[in-house]
Amino acid sequence: MLHLFLPNKHVKDVFVITPEFLQSIHKKGIIVDLDNTLIPWNEKHATEKIKEWLSKLEEANIQVIIFSNNNEERVSLFANPIKRPYVSRAKKPLKKAFKKAQEMMGLKKDEIVVIGDQLLTDILGGNRIGFYTILVVPIVQSDALITKFNRKTERFILNHFYRKGKLKRREDFE
Repeated sequence: MLHLFLPNKHVKDVFVITPEFLQSIHKKGIIVDLDNTLIPWNEKHATEKIKEWLSKLEEANIQVIIFSNNNEERVSLFANPIKRPYVSRAKKPLKKAFKKAQEMMGLKKDEIVVIGDQLLTDILGGNRIGFYTILVVPIVQSDALITKFNRKTERFILNHFYRKGKLKRREDFE
């Protein structure tokens, strides 16, 4: 069962995930977590660096959907100013919202990558439905209360994968 928590890649941040890399593995769409993946969980708006990253993906015809368990107000405050589609109240790791995001993009499972900072929500959910998954290091070390519990469990699981040689620590793309 632990295999459901194993991401395909573990990287330091979204910025090492380039359009060239995604094209090399035949990905046309991204389902990306918001809090602590794109911006700190306690921030509201996209940074210039995130806007540039999203623009490069768009130029390469890679679709991006912002995906969060957070409420509509929180997610729309981030996504609307940068004109990005989103799914709020996703209830990750349940499959329903992942399927909705896939339908929004009109892509096959093997054309989609899920990017997030949590094993128990983003990676588990993406793996359960059969998407390629990339775990990023959380942007900030502080977390919302509900996430603190998950982080302890995640550290245990990640350490297991490192010891068994199933996952490299924060790979960078070459």
